[in-house]
Amino acid sequence: MKRKIAAIFAADIAGYSRLVAEDEEETLRRLASYREVIDDFIAKANGRIFNTAGDAVLAEFPSAVDAVRCAIDIQESLRTRNMAYPPSRQMSFRIGITIGDVVERNGDLLGDGVNIAARLEGLAEVGGICVSRAVHEQVANKLSVQFADIGAQEVKNIPTPVHAYMVAMRREDGTYSTPQVKKVAKAAPAPNWMWPLVVGVVSVVAIGVGGFLYFTKLESTQLSSTAAAPSPSPRPTPTMAAKAPMPMPMPTSTPTQMTAAMPTPMPSPPAASGGKIVVDAVPFLGERQRAFLSNEYSAAGDYKAFALNIGGFNGSALNQPNEEAARNMALDQCQKRADAAQSPRRCELYAVGNNVVYPHGGPPMPPKPWVRHDTMTERPFVTKDFPMLREQAKVRVENMYVPAAKSRSVALGPGGQYFMVFGASTTDETTRRSLESCGAIAGAACMIVAVDDNFVVPIPTLLKVNGFFHAASNSSIVADARDEVVRKLGDGMGWNAVAVGTAGRPGLGLKAADEQTAVNTALADCVKHDSDCHVIAIGPFTVGPTN
Repeated sequence: MKRKIAAIFAADIAGYSRLVAEDEEETLRRLASYREVIDDFIAKANGRIFNTAGDAVLAEFPSAVDAVRCAIDIQESLRTRNMAYPPSRQMSFRIGITIGDVVERNGDLLGDGVNIAARLEGLAEVGGICVSRAVHEQVANKLSVQFADIGAQEVKNIPTPVHAYMVAMRREDGTYSTPQVKKVAKAAPAPNWMWPLVVGVVSVVAIGVGGFLYFTKLESTQLSSTAAAPSPSPRPTPTMAAKAPMPMPMPTSTPTQMTAAMPTPMPSPPAASGGKIVVDAVPFLGERQRAFLSNEYSAAGDYKAFALNIGGFNGSALNQPNEEAARNMALDQCQKRADAAQSPRRCELYAVGNNVVYPHGGPPMPPKPWVRHDTMTERPFVTKDFPMLREQAKVRVENMYVPAAKSRSVALGPGGQYFMVFGASTTDETTRRSLESCGAIAGAACMIVAVDDNFVVPIPTLLKVNGFFHAASNSSIVADARDEVVRKLGDGMGWNAVAVGTAGRPGLGLKAADEQTAVNTALADCVKHDSDCHVIAIGPFTVGPTN
């Protein structure tokens, strides 16, 4: 047997049995997805998973610093993912970490170190992290992490009380969580010269006052420190802010970008830097984030900055000592938040002070209305019928969009780019944000394909979708007939199809009750004017043979 000292990491899901009982298949699917995230963070932090059982994960790290940093990264990343689900279906982990002498046997680790890590995990709050005093001593001067001392804890099957600390995690509204103290270990026998009752009273008062002063100091320090993330509420230090939510209450929506990697476009027209912030013109943000700009940000004095990226992530800095500090902090907060959600998009400064410095202007947007409900063409959303997506993308849509909270929508770009927004407060918000982000990625106006549980545009099934159909510029249609096709397709209601022959003369099937009728009518109309007719468009899409 081989002995060694290691930092032991233990994690499992809070309420896992309930989640499985309510929906076993969906829970297991999401567990697999979340485990991929956890495994990836552990590997990147030089950790090794040595045991798993159901929803539990046990891992070792070469240092306590690596283990705690990895745990924070995991919790913040999973919290972002959980925002796509209602509270009752969120899958949150507890994590415990200690340093101990363990025995290695056939790759597995055994000993008190493993047992204590598991007990600390049981002390942790949902979505939180609990560490031993040994870990706290190793990490306190090396990471800018806030801890709450919860004292010595009696835990099952460990004869000596374990002195534990909670990591002060961030809530969605930007405030610190206040760890709930678990059962405290019994105090040592009082000295003979002091009454036991007095000792008990003084101990309780000391714990209460100490906790109050700790968190009061924590908040005041965060408000005054230039290393703290700026916001109207206390912000974490850079390490804690790495994956933190927005300074105002975050919307339940999570911008989830699933597109092929493309360069960020320069949407036209370019924005004139130096103009004042017009909140309704700031792209990619939810209404709560815009409210933050209107209220807390606009009211704050110099120095301040606001950063965002096209995936909808953002960061802010208020009341900084100078402009450079505000710029750096806003960018750093935004990028760390984006990295936590594995967004490939880089953050850029949008405003410094009250002046816009964003160089790209507004993203390309289609004309309103963005959604036109039509009972003849609208039908339930089925992932396999989603046009222009590869199979891997369809799997992501199935796993993330289908179970996500309303309001939700998917925007599709002309080159197969797409962007999903979940859990927005209104349909208007979710469609706007998905179109803005999709348009910025694609460099062209996108189309809302699905809202909540329905396709809201005609989705062809008889022929393969190849792209967006624009009659005014379609080279298959003879030039002198394009304007007439545009005019006749004008209202867009019902099923519409366009066919052309060898001479490019179009045939139209308009306002049909079903796809097949529209196709047959278009072909019949085309053969009146041309030969060798074939269908080139159904609804808003160009189509071709299925193979």
